[in-house]
Amino acid sequence: MSTALSPKAAEIAQHARTLLEAGGYNSFSYADISARVNISKASIHHHFPSKAELVRVVVALYREEARAGMAALDTQLADPLAELKAYLGYWVNCIEGQVSSFCLCAMLGTELPALPDDIALEIRGHFGDLASWLASLMEKGSQSGQLRLTQAPTLEAEVFMATVHGAMMSARVAQDPKVFQSITALLIEKLAA
Repeated sequence: MSTALSPKAAEIAQHARTLLEAGGYNSFSYADISARVNISKASIHHHFPSKAELVRVVVALYREEARAGMAALDTQLADPLAELKAYLGYWVNCIEGQVSSFCLCAMLGTELPALPDDIALEIRGHFGDLASWLASLMEKGSQSGQLRLTQAPTLEAEVFMATVHGAMMSARVAQDPKVFQSITALLIEKLAA
């Protein structure tokens, strides 16, 4: 699936993503987007009839971006431990550079019971995509002797994912990007054979 947007719709979606990553679903309105994009709320409704549709599209785009990133790591590195480190490095760069301090789907995942079903479906899809990719890395890494697993690859993947998202939260609370690095360095240290 490819979510093609007009340049103005893409700009609206990008601003919505920034607001979502900072504060979640209820942290913004079309008035906030209107002020940032310098168009009327009615014009936003032309591109996205509802806030729910805007957020669904933002999450769908995020999923596409994440899947492309995972595929690129598989192609470029083809080394499970290096891929895990590169994935963590991506987040280190985002958090330190203040590009994004939190995974969009992790942020929205905390609000899942209150979100519209189509958004929840996209969020669950992202976590499924990420968990499958991580499990495949865990399995390959275990088979090659690079990774030391104490549980099944699928459970190790879930633990890895939960630790990464928890480290994001810890870094945000501490207002210190180094917290993320410290936690995830320990995660890699425990996994590396």
